Amino acid sequence: MKEATAIQQQFLWGLLLVVLASVIGVAIWRWQGVRPTREVSGERPLEGLGVFGKVPDFSLAERNSRQVERADFLGKVWVANFIYTHCPDTCPIQSAQMKELQTEFTSEKDLWLVSITVDPRRDSPEVLSEYADRFGADPERWFFLTGEEEAIYHLAQKGFHLGAAEIPHEKRDASGATHTHSPRFVLVDRKAQIRGYYPGTDREGMVRLRRDLRTLLLGER
Repeated sequence: MKEATAIQQQFLWGLLLVVLASVIGVAIWRWQGVRPTREVSGERPLEGLGVFGKVPDFSLAERNSRQVERADFLGKVWVANFIYTHCPDTCPIQSAQMKELQTEFTSEKDLWLVSITVDPRRDSPEVLSEYADRFGADPERWFFLTGEEEAIYHLAQKGFHLGAAEIPHEKRDASGATHTHSPRFVLVDRKAQIRGYYPGTDREGMVRLRRDLRTLLLGER
Protein backbone atom coordinates (compact mmCIF):
# COMPACT_ATOMS: atom_id res chain seq x y z
CA MET A 1 0.00 0.00 0.00
CA LYS A 2 2.79 2.37 0.97
CA GLU A 3 4.64 1.45 -2.19
CA ALA A 4 1.57 2.29 -4.33
CA THR A 5 1.16 5.62 -2.54
CA ALA A 6 4.81 6.47 -3.12
CA ILE A 7 4.49 5.70 -6.85
CA GLN A 8 1.37 7.85 -7.08
CA GLN A 9 3.12 10.76 -5.37
CA GLN A 10 6.10 10.44 -7.73
CA PHE A 11 3.73 10.51 -10.70
CA LEU A 12 1.97 13.63 -9.39
CA TRP A 13 5.29 15.39 -8.73
CA GLY A 14 6.46 14.49 -12.23
CA LEU A 15 3.24 15.85 -13.75
CA LEU A 16 3.59 19.06 -11.73
CA LEU A 17 7.16 19.54 -12.98
CA VAL A 18 6.02 19.11 -16.59
CA VAL A 19 3.29 21.73 -16.13
CA LEU A 20 5.71 24.15 -14.45
CA ALA A 21 8.24 23.67 -17.25
CA SER A 22 5.56 24.44 -19.84
CA VAL A 23 4.46 27.59 -17.99
CA ILE A 24 8.05 28.80 -17.66
CA GLY A 25 8.72 28.05 -21.33
CA VAL A 26 5.70 30.08 -22.48
CA ALA A 27 6.72 32.95 -20.17
CA ILE A 28 10.22 33.02 -21.65
CA TRP A 29 8.82 32.82 -25.19
CA ARG A 30 6.60 35.83 -24.56
CA TRP A 31 9.31 37.76 -22.73
CA GLN A 32 11.64 37.38 -25.69
CA GLY A 33 8.94 38.83 -27.93
CA VAL A 34 8.67 35.79 -30.19
CA ARG A 35 5.47 35.79 -32.23
CA PRO A 36 4.29 33.39 -34.88
CA THR A 37 4.21 34.94 -38.36
CA ARG A 38 0.88 34.94 -40.17
CA GLU A 39 2.18 33.20 -43.26
CA VAL A 40 -0.64 30.72 -43.80
CA SER A 41 -3.98 30.41 -42.08
CA GLY A 42 -4.77 26.98 -40.66
CA GLU A 43 -8.43 27.23 -41.67
CA ARG A 44 -7.71 28.80 -45.05
CA PRO A 45 -4.30 27.44 -46.04
CA LEU A 46 -4.22 29.32 -49.36
CA GLU A 47 -4.72 32.75 -47.77
CA GLY A 48 -2.72 34.85 -45.35
CA LEU A 49 0.18 36.22 -47.42
CA GLY A 50 2.11 33.02 -47.77
CA VAL A 51 4.42 32.39 -50.71
CA PHE A 52 2.99 29.82 -53.12
CA GLY A 53 5.54 29.99 -55.90
CA LYS A 54 6.35 32.49 -58.60
CA VAL A 55 4.47 33.39 -61.75
CA PRO A 56 6.57 32.09 -64.67
CA ASP A 57 7.48 34.12 -67.73
CA PHE A 58 4.64 34.54 -70.21
CA SER A 59 3.76 36.54 -73.29
CA LEU A 60 0.09 37.19 -74.03
CA ALA A 61 -1.93 39.70 -76.06
CA GLU A 62 -3.85 42.48 -74.34
CA ARG A 63 -7.24 43.57 -75.69
CA ASN A 64 -5.55 46.29 -77.74
CA SER A 65 -3.40 43.52 -79.29
CA ARG A 66 -0.28 44.74 -77.48
CA GLN A 67 1.93 41.91 -76.23
CA VAL A 68 2.53 41.92 -72.47
CA GLU A 69 4.99 39.86 -70.47
CA ARG A 70 5.61 39.08 -66.84
CA ALA A 71 8.39 41.69 -66.80
CA ASP A 72 5.77 44.39 -67.43
CA PHE A 73 4.16 43.56 -64.08
CA LEU A 74 7.27 43.62 -61.94
CA GLY A 75 7.07 46.37 -59.35
CA LYS A 76 3.26 46.18 -59.33
CA VAL A 77 0.88 44.39 -56.99
CA TRP A 78 -1.71 42.56 -59.05
CA VAL A 79 -4.82 40.45 -58.78
CA ALA A 80 -5.34 37.82 -61.47
CA ASN A 81 -8.26 35.60 -62.41
CA PHE A 82 -9.35 33.31 -65.24
CA ILE A 83 -12.59 33.86 -67.15
CA TYR A 84 -14.14 33.57 -70.61
CA THR A 85 -16.63 35.96 -72.14
CA HIS A 86 -19.32 33.37 -72.95
CA CYS A 87 -19.24 31.96 -69.41
CA PRO A 88 -22.77 31.44 -68.01
CA ASP A 89 -21.56 30.65 -64.50
CA THR A 90 -19.08 32.46 -62.23
CA CYS A 91 -17.32 34.78 -64.68
CA PRO A 92 -19.84 37.66 -64.54
CA ILE A 93 -19.63 37.56 -60.74
CA GLN A 94 -15.83 37.54 -60.83
CA SER A 95 -15.77 40.46 -63.26
CA ALA A 96 -18.20 42.41 -61.10
CA GLN A 97 -15.89 41.82 -58.14
CA MET A 98 -12.94 43.02 -60.19
CA LYS A 99 -14.89 46.17 -61.05
CA GLU A 100 -15.45 46.79 -57.34
CA LEU A 101 -11.72 46.44 -56.70
CA GLN A 102 -10.97 48.89 -59.52
CA THR A 103 -13.39 51.42 -58.03
CA GLU A 104 -12.30 50.96 -54.43
CA PHE A 105 -8.57 51.17 -55.21
CA THR A 106 -8.83 53.79 -57.93
CA SER A 107 -6.07 55.90 -56.37
CA GLU A 108 -3.64 52.97 -56.09
CA LYS A 109 -1.57 53.28 -59.25
CA ASP A 110 0.61 50.33 -58.21
CA LEU A 111 -2.35 47.94 -58.35
CA TRP A 112 -3.12 46.17 -61.61
CA LEU A 113 -5.98 43.77 -62.34
CA VAL A 114 -5.50 40.92 -64.80
CA SER A 115 -8.22 38.76 -66.35
CA ILE A 116 -7.02 35.91 -68.57
CA THR A 117 -9.39 34.07 -70.90
CA VAL A 118 -9.47 30.27 -70.97
CA ASP A 119 -11.29 30.37 -74.33
CA PRO A 120 -8.79 32.08 -76.63
CA ARG A 121 -10.32 30.65 -79.82
CA ARG A 122 -13.42 32.81 -79.33
CA ASP A 123 -12.02 35.52 -77.08
CA SER A 124 -10.04 37.58 -79.53
CA PRO A 125 -8.70 41.00 -78.48
CA GLU A 126 -11.78 42.58 -80.07
CA VAL A 127 -14.18 40.34 -78.14
CA LEU A 128 -12.30 40.96 -74.90
CA SER A 129 -12.40 44.69 -75.55
CA GLU A 130 -16.20 44.62 -75.83
CA TYR A 131 -16.45 42.54 -72.66
CA ALA A 132 -14.11 44.91 -70.81
CA ASP A 133 -16.20 47.90 -71.84
CA ARG A 134 -19.28 46.30 -70.27
CA PHE A 135 -17.52 46.41 -66.91
CA GLY A 136 -15.96 49.82 -67.35
CA ALA A 137 -12.45 48.39 -67.24
CA ASP A 138 -9.69 51.01 -67.19
CA PRO A 139 -7.27 49.94 -69.99
CA GLU A 140 -4.36 51.35 -68.00
CA ARG A 141 -5.05 49.24 -64.90
CA TRP A 142 -7.31 46.29 -65.78
CA PHE A 143 -5.90 44.02 -68.45
CA PHE A 144 -7.69 41.31 -70.43
CA LEU A 145 -5.27 38.79 -71.90
CA THR A 146 -5.51 36.13 -74.58
CA GLY A 147 -3.06 34.04 -76.58
CA GLU A 148 -2.30 30.50 -77.64
CA GLU A 149 -4.49 27.96 -75.86
CA GLU A 150 -1.52 25.79 -74.87
CA ALA A 151 0.32 28.77 -73.37
CA ILE A 152 -2.73 29.89 -71.38
CA TYR A 153 -3.45 26.42 -69.98
CA HIS A 154 0.19 25.99 -69.07
CA LEU A 155 0.18 29.35 -67.28
CA ALA A 156 -3.03 28.51 -65.41
CA GLN A 157 -2.11 24.96 -64.45
CA LYS A 158 1.66 25.08 -63.98
CA GLY A 159 2.13 28.77 -63.22
CA PHE A 160 -0.86 29.69 -61.07
CA HIS A 161 -1.64 26.08 -60.04
CA LEU A 162 -5.30 26.47 -61.02
CA GLY A 163 -7.52 24.22 -63.07
CA ALA A 164 -8.47 25.26 -66.61
CA ALA A 165 -9.73 23.09 -69.45
CA GLU A 166 -12.21 22.89 -72.30
CA ILE A 167 -15.23 20.70 -71.58
CA PRO A 168 -15.56 17.90 -74.17
CA HIS A 169 -18.63 18.35 -76.36
CA GLU A 170 -20.20 15.12 -75.17
CA LYS A 171 -19.99 16.26 -71.53
CA ARG A 172 -21.50 19.72 -71.94
CA ASP A 173 -24.90 20.38 -70.38
CA ALA A 174 -27.78 22.78 -70.91
CA SER A 175 -26.02 25.58 -69.00
CA GLY A 176 -23.97 26.47 -72.07
CA ALA A 177 -20.64 26.20 -70.24
CA THR A 178 -17.84 25.25 -72.63
CA HIS A 179 -14.86 25.57 -70.29
CA THR A 180 -14.04 24.83 -66.69
CA HIS A 181 -11.73 26.98 -64.59
CA SER A 182 -11.09 28.00 -61.02
CA PRO A 183 -13.09 30.98 -59.69
CA ARG A 184 -10.26 31.96 -57.34
CA PHE A 185 -8.53 35.31 -57.43
CA VAL A 186 -4.74 35.20 -57.16
CA LEU A 187 -2.81 37.89 -55.29
CA VAL A 188 0.65 38.54 -56.73
CA ASP A 189 3.31 40.80 -55.24
CA ARG A 190 5.82 43.17 -56.82
CA LYS A 191 8.30 40.33 -57.39
CA ALA A 192 5.72 38.19 -59.22
CA GLN A 193 5.39 35.91 -56.20
CA ILE A 194 1.99 34.33 -55.61
CA ARG A 195 0.89 35.40 -52.13
CA GLY A 196 -2.64 34.04 -51.77
CA TYR A 197 -5.75 32.51 -53.36
CA TYR A 198 -9.25 33.85 -52.64
CA PRO A 199 -12.70 32.64 -53.75
CA GLY A 200 -13.84 35.29 -56.21
CA THR A 201 -17.53 34.51 -55.74
CA ASP A 202 -17.50 34.77 -51.95
CA ARG A 203 -17.94 38.11 -50.18
CA GLU A 204 -15.94 37.08 -47.12
CA GLY A 205 -13.15 35.83 -49.35
CA MET A 206 -13.04 39.20 -51.07
CA VAL A 207 -12.86 40.95 -47.70
CA ARG A 208 -9.77 38.88 -46.87
CA LEU A 209 -8.31 39.67 -50.30
CA ARG A 210 -8.73 43.40 -49.68
CA ARG A 211 -7.02 43.08 -46.30
CA ASP A 212 -3.97 41.33 -47.75
CA LEU A 213 -3.95 43.57 -50.81
CA ARG A 214 -3.68 46.67 -48.63
CA THR A 215 -0.83 45.09 -46.71
CA LEU A 216 1.14 44.50 -49.91
CA LEU A 217 0.41 47.97 -51.26
CA LEU A 218 1.75 49.46 -48.06
CA GLY A 219 4.93 47.44 -48.58
CA GLU A 220 4.64 45.76 -45.18
CA ARG A 221 5.37 42.24 -46.40
